[in-house]
Amino acid sequence: MTDPEPSGRTGPASSPAQEDHGHQAVLAFTPRRLLLVGAGAIGVSFLPYWIRWLRLALPQVECRVVVTRSAERFVTREALSALNSTVAALDVWPDAPRTGALHVEWAQWAEAVAVYPATVDFISRLATGRGDSPALLALQSTRAPIGIAPSLPPGAIHNPVLRRHLKELAEWPNVSVLPPEPGRSSTTGRDDAYVPPELPGLLTLMERKLTSQDGVVDR
Repeated sequence: MTDPEPSGRTGPASSPAQEDHGHQAVLAFTPRRLLLVGAGAIGVSFLPYWIRWLRLALPQVECRVVVTRSAERFVTREALSALNSTVAALDVWPDAPRTGALHVEWAQWAEAVAVYPATVDFISRLATGRGDSPALLALQSTRAPIGIAPSLPPGAIHNPVLRRHLKELAEWPNVSVLPPEPGRSSTTGRDDAYVPPELPGLLTLMERKLTSQDGVVDR
């Protein structure tokens, strides 16, 4: 993974209310059921923006939202649920009895999965085969295309273990890893963090892989 030049970007650059929705290329997105997973980086606070964009730009796509416990520090499930008109789920094993397994339901329902943003912890757990949460186990089990958008704190991009994990994930037949770009760290105030490009870029990357493999991938 190469280090791109700094952009100074800290968040969405355009309004989803723009007439062209800002990203015409993504309108060809083939999957009709998208599982959107948000992990606990500060960039998850932009998920309400992207959910609104999805409803405007891709109205044919049904979206389910899942967030990790750490993501709830930056965004509320109440807001995500209201904007998506569907209850946003928490990525924990439910206490109440269920007639079916949550991870199986998600894995079989999703025609695509986007992890936006993906933290160092989430990336590492996924790459090493962990399935200790419903979303992780669903991703380990699905054949649907998976998009990973890393969000990294200052210095993490040079970590050899993380770089190996990202390389390994990119080699999975159904996984696309969107290279992060330099962006403003809320702690240092400098462009020394690495943040995900905008969500449409991840969906476009996933669509490209899906199209090239005729929509069926095996692991």
